[in-house]
Amino acid sequence: MSKILVIDDDRDITTLLQKFLSKNGYTVEIANSGKEGLPAVEKFEPDLIMCDYRLDDMNGSEILSRIKEANPDLPVIIITGYSDLKTAVNVIRLGAFDYVTKPLLPEEILHTIKKALGARGTGGTGNTSSSSSGSSQAHHINSGADEYLFNQSPESESLFRQIELVAPTHYNVIIYGESGSGKEGVARAIHKMSKRSNKPFVAMDCGALSKELAASELFGHEKGAFTGAVAQKKGQFEHANGGTLLLDEVANLPYDVQVMLLRTIQEKKMRRVGGNKEIDIDVRILVASNERLSDAARTGKFREDLYHRFNEFSIDVPPLRARKSDIMFFADKFLKDTASELGKKIDGFSDEVRRIFLNYPWYGNLRELKNVIKRASLLADNKKIEVTGLPFELVNHTKLTFDESDNSTPVAKFQESPARNEEPFKSPIVEHEDHAEMHSNHTPVEEHKTVNLKKAAQEAEYEAILDALKKAGFNKSKAAEILGIDRKTLYNKMKRINIER
Repeated sequence: MSKILVIDDDRDITTLLQKFLSKNGYTVEIANSGKEGLPAVEKFEPDLIMCDYRLDDMNGSEILSRIKEANPDLPVIIITGYSDLKTAVNVIRLGAFDYVTKPLLPEEILHTIKKALGARGTGGTGNTSSSSSGSSQAHHINSGADEYLFNQSPESESLFRQIELVAPTHYNVIIYGESGSGKEGVARAIHKMSKRSNKPFVAMDCGALSKELAASELFGHEKGAFTGAVAQKKGQFEHANGGTLLLDEVANLPYDVQVMLLRTIQEKKMRRVGGNKEIDIDVRILVASNERLSDAARTGKFREDLYHRFNEFSIDVPPLRARKSDIMFFADKFLKDTASELGKKIDGFSDEVRRIFLNYPWYGNLRELKNVIKRASLLADNKKIEVTGLPFELVNHTKLTFDESDNSTPVAKFQESPARNEEPFKSPIVEHEDHAEMHSNHTPVEEHKTVNLKKAAQEAEYEAILDALKKAGFNKSKAAEILGIDRKTLYNKMKRINIER
């Protein structure tokens, strides 16, 4: 029979919980302050603790830290009010298993307790077995044909808990993260776990749209509203009505459109461009950005009042290089999907490929990883993905450092790679060139190898960027999408290799 310690300075709540949980087969001990509760942890040795966040003598963060210091594996469920949701996120980051909000609902309490005890492996009660996925399984969030996965790494667990926390509310959410890190996947997960999950989810890339195009995309337009408006068109707000609208790279919206957006959010009404009719809208807004909107507001790029409208809650999606334990989790997932699409049977990755994946900085994040695996799967002849199927820059990459001082998408700076104990991978072409140099009268190859590799990499990058620009009709946003990088990175690369127009 599982033992639960309830810590709350409201005696009515502790009495009710003791009676309710006892009837459901748990052994319950109560404490009415933090000073009573901490000694009771050692004396009672509970399997789980339920603790109110606001106690008279200490707050939830303090008592949680002291419990976790002595008993790191002991699950703690925080009891909090609805207005304390942001606080609940912080205590989850500190190690709380989950939270329940007041007024307390019997079914929610039992479900959360069983989930916590099941994850710990102690079962539900003495008489009932708990059904739980356990900590060894990933979180799956399904939406039609789409599946969103969160690994059991600490970073993924923290991300999932925040999504689980904010999804059932009506809060607008800012999702921060580098290009390709999975911001849209997080937004879709929030939508799927919300009360709007049976309504539309619409994603709009704000990109570098002009004022007319941005306004038309958001609010729609009437026939004849501007040159080229040959018919009436519904905007993304109307398409998302009742559901969720994701505004990706929202900081790029023209200032005039930001004014229109603020009015729409405040009044929950909108007009199509060129129209007079007010249209009622009920849309939850999620925004994604690779730059801090607070910084954009300070510099005048983004309206401060609009920023505060969006900033009811924020989530940071960590870059892939900051969660190395997730790399092979996602790599295996992408390989399974790609092999299925190609109709191939590929049994994972060679040890050398795994080593390269884990040591590569993945500045393109999940998008880059997925593209690399799609290419390698197409080239794969063997049962496993081998080094020969990887791009040149992945196998022979120089060490990258990232300048994150502005909290925006990092700009890559090249440095010499440190010496490594392992024998570096050499392609047959490089070996052939080395052999030819050694048997010629030219300067020894060691004097030129680094210079030649850098020059070759720069030339390859120049050609790739130029080719993408041509394919995109010299539209930089489209070219960046073809290359799998964001616009800012493309502009920096073009400046560095002197492609002006």
